Amino acid sequence: MSLQKSALPINLKTNNNVAAQDAQRKVSLNVDPFAAPDVYYGASHGPRKVAKSRTMSAVSLHRPHAQRAVRQFGRRTSHDVQGNAPRRYLINVEDTLKTLLASEDTDHNIQITIEDHGPKTIPLGTAASGGYRTFDIRGTYMLSNLLQELTLAKKYGRKQIVLDEARLNENPVNRLARLIKDQFWPNLTRRIDGSNIAAVAKDPKDWTANPHPRMYIPRGAPEQFEYYTRISQEHPEMNLEVIYLKENPTDEDYVRDLNEAPGLLAVAMERVEDTPTGKPDYRGLPFVVPGGRFNELYGWDSYMETLGLLVNDREDLCESMVKHFCFCIRHYGKILNANRTYYLCRSQPPFLTDMALRVYDRIKHKSSSMEFLKQAILAAIKDYYCTWMSKPRYDPESGLSRYVAGGIGVPPETEASHFVHILTPYAEKHKMSFDEFVKAYNYGHVYEPELDEYFLHDRAVRESGHDTSYRLEKVAAHLATVDLNSCIYKMEVDIARTIRAFFGDKLQIPKEWQVPGQATVETSSTWDRRAKKRRQIMDKLMWDEDKGMFFDYNTVKKEHTGYESATTFWAMWAGAATPRQASIMVERALPRFEVHGGLVSGTEESRGPVGISRPNRQWDYPFGWAPQQILAWTGLLRYGFEDDAQRLAYRWIYMVTKAFVDFNGVVVEKYDVTQQISPHKVEAEYGNQGSDFKGVATEGFGWVNASYVYGLQIVNAHMKRALGAVTTWDTFKKAMEGGHTDDADIEEEHQPAKLHVAPHVHAAAGMPLPHSQEDTEAHQKKHNAEANGKPVGS
Repeated sequence: MSLQKSALPINLKTNNNVAAQDAQRKVSLNVDPFAAPDVYYGASHGPRKVAKSRTMSAVSLHRPHAQRAVRQFGRRTSHDVQGNAPRRYLINVEDTLKTLLASEDTDHNIQITIEDHGPKTIPLGTAASGGYRTFDIRGTYMLSNLLQELTLAKKYGRKQIVLDEARLNENPVNRLARLIKDQFWPNLTRRIDGSNIAAVAKDPKDWTANPHPRMYIPRGAPEQFEYYTRISQEHPEMNLEVIYLKENPTDEDYVRDLNEAPGLLAVAMERVEDTPTGKPDYRGLPFVVPGGRFNELYGWDSYMETLGLLVNDREDLCESMVKHFCFCIRHYGKILNANRTYYLCRSQPPFLTDMALRVYDRIKHKSSSMEFLKQAILAAIKDYYCTWMSKPRYDPESGLSRYVAGGIGVPPETEASHFVHILTPYAEKHKMSFDEFVKAYNYGHVYEPELDEYFLHDRAVRESGHDTSYRLEKVAAHLATVDLNSCIYKMEVDIARTIRAFFGDKLQIPKEWQVPGQATVETSSTWDRRAKKRRQIMDKLMWDEDKGMFFDYNTVKKEHTGYESATTFWAMWAGAATPRQASIMVERALPRFEVHGGLVSGTEESRGPVGISRPNRQWDYPFGWAPQQILAWTGLLRYGFEDDAQRLAYRWIYMVTKAFVDFNGVVVEKYDVTQQISPHKVEAEYGNQGSDFKGVATEGFGWVNASYVYGLQIVNAHMKRALGAVTTWDTFKKAMEGGHTDDADIEEEHQPAKLHVAPHVHAAAGMPLPHSQEDTEAHQKKHNAEANGKPVGS
């Protein structure tokens, strides 16, 4: 690893200008009824004169949505709206919250859902009457929204509030999209520095006798070691231990030994204004965590989140996450599964080049943008050589790559009971207690080759991100998977195009990024050849013409597996499929995966029977995951299958919205995409992150949040209106085929059955697949000229 000191630019903007923020949040009687909670329950509820109505009506401005909500859910009284005056309620927070829960939360989980059996109505006093005149709030959706709003108001310390009815009957698609932007992303945002290190460095998986926060610093970042050492000395109450990693921190024996003292791994920081005593000071760059129990910087989650963050104009967060990944590759040799010591030998699916190019496109007006892109490409090249094209991950015989994470012994980050059924027979065989056997096995005091093989594949499954699935179980380290090789193909293509378009077809590799035995000057032709070769190999070893799918290739058995997985569509996302193959995939493969809520992870036939002795795996049928949807949509758009992309996006958004409406605003890690009712109730293996909340969901789940706002860029306005009325795809399709709908608002804006995707959606999905190299060069030349403000051909 590099011993060069990190050259961090100084950013003197150490704190937000609080006064400026306060000025922007001046108390107003006309506060936006859809403002974020910190504004709505913070600044707006000061000297607010509750007896006066606003002159501008939120209901009249959004009347189609409000009326649709009435028709769809039947929630409002006949005394709904008087003229154009918006209705507001004067509410005593604590009293109303108690009454609401006592009446409506019949299963006592502090949520109001369709499974509760209360009267589904509560009277609220209007603000205009000083609380004397009441109107009924009816139905699960409005009551659960009321519970959420009261919970938020209580969080902000409000005893009494004026609540806009518009927040209760808000179009659910608009509401969820708003929550993602205003609440979920901020609540999932983290940074690591002295301001919070005592909290974030604590590890719930620290099983040692003396658990305390530990911060591990790579040798190439001495400024961070000095910084955290100072923080530790200035705040002894933190009990923060600051430790230098050894020069080669991925040595397997060393990483195993670190399990006796697990800790947090340093990520990127920026230098800010010096302390009053003249000491260099730093601030952690922000990043977005997945949510639930996943509270670190994760690999492929961050890429998926980036797609949604860019929709919500948070390129600042995306830029920071790319910088974190560059830091990890430079100092740890790879993008880590997550930044904890027990992940030092494990990566995740590689998406850095696509991630960096998307972010660059949004920040290219900045003077630092070209250096940002250069550092990202240099990091990706090093990751390519050191991680994916080196043994044991690279299989020289096939020319493909595999997930083969390093490590010795039992993966330590799992739940304590996770491997009990596997290890107990071995402990009994050696006449040891469970703990005694685990330690003896980890340190090589007992020899069990079958167990070694089991954990080799188990670590590979975890590196794949698809943990767990019968597709990969007990064979993962032998598989050149479609997903991984599609990512690497995309990496090769992206690097070639970037070197050609931005670096004059000659990229000099600085010393700190050089890999022994590899070129010190990179050219596009080398990477073009690599991509072409990988595409040919995938076509030869993975493609099945009859089934119309790409399959994982077993490098030991030298045959493809035949396991039908939605990862086949990653080849379309990457552009590794030919246009003909893409057409066959849409015709033959797509119908095997499309279900009620979008794409299922794998087919039921490939999964096989499940039961007590063979439990379901969370990445198999009948479960669906946001990454599989996102990449399939993008791949379909790349090849021109817009109708299919929109239909699948509609199905997924509908399912997420329906659960959101029926179950108190829930947004979770994964869904049972075959279920029309309660698809979020997934019992397989690790449960479901994001469902355990009281009163209000505040984070959602990172990649589902992203899939929602990203998917809304793909469906058209007509579809959005139908989704806002929580209309199933089948109902919407029948209405379209019949030339009418039951929804008058949708009918007014009826569009032709031929769906259209706006140009910016194509851009978001990546460049369309050209049919020839000449098309590629012509498209790239035009793109570069436009980007530089020059006429084409200049």
